[in-house]
Amino acid sequence: MQLPVHEIGLDSGGTPDEYVQLSEEEAVRRIQEVRPKLGDKLLILGHHYQQDPVIQFADMRGDSYALATKAAKIEQAKYIIFCGVHFMAESADILTPPDKVVILPDMRAGCTMADMADLEQVEMAWEEIRECTDETVIPVTYINSAASLKNFVGRNGGAVCTSTNARKIIEWAFKQGKKLFFFPDQHLGRNTCAAMGTSLDDMLVWDPEEIYGGHEPEEIAAAKVLLWKGHCSVHMGFTPGHIDYWRKQRPGINIIVHPECT
Repeated sequence: MQLPVHEIGLDSGGTPDEYVQLSEEEAVRRIQEVRPKLGDKLLILGHHYQQDPVIQFADMRGDSYALATKAAKIEQAKYIIFCGVHFMAESADILTPPDKVVILPDMRAGCTMADMADLEQVEMAWEEIRECTDETVIPVTYINSAASLKNFVGRNGGAVCTSTNARKIIEWAFKQGKKLFFFPDQHLGRNTCAAMGTSLDDMLVWDPEEIYGGHEPEEIAAAKVLLWKGHCSVHMGFTPGHIDYWRKQRPGINIIVHPECT
């Protein structure tokens, strides 16, 4: 898959130079002028993480998977602009028909977690894991990953999960094999498996910079879950101290924690 990309006039942020100079008012005016010309051929998707000046133009709002699946059902939309990061636009391109053109406004918009695992590293880890065990290992990748890794799990009997369906996918994986290889977010994998009753002692964190992930072959053979050493930098910023603070500030407050947190 290759997403459309401007080849010239890019500044350090990946935005064509002619647009960097525009005031917000002028940018809004131009968008409002051109949208009626494209009509229902244009579909703008806005991820929940977008700021107000961007999300105001979204025809649909949601998480990456929901937006991609909804876009695939809009037959009249020829051009799909995904206001999100690279892996989100890739997912939309995978799920939409070939005649749809998926456009990522800024090709340099990335996800640090998705960038923590590349195909070469994962394939090397896969070979090392298989050297250490004869048991069936099922690879599962979080949707927050490159298209090449989604292809990898498909080729090797695995699956892609979201944070919402991670438990169902992991339950499925353990029905297919004895071991789980989960990437790129260790915390989603660990928190989900722990909630299912898997002991932390049965989980290993795989460091792609180390031979055999930093473990002895016997440890790999004994482990039930192998977690890639990856994380979301934003979710890592939340600490138990934040929770303690707000519980003191507002007794009885409900705390909601995303499974990407530690």
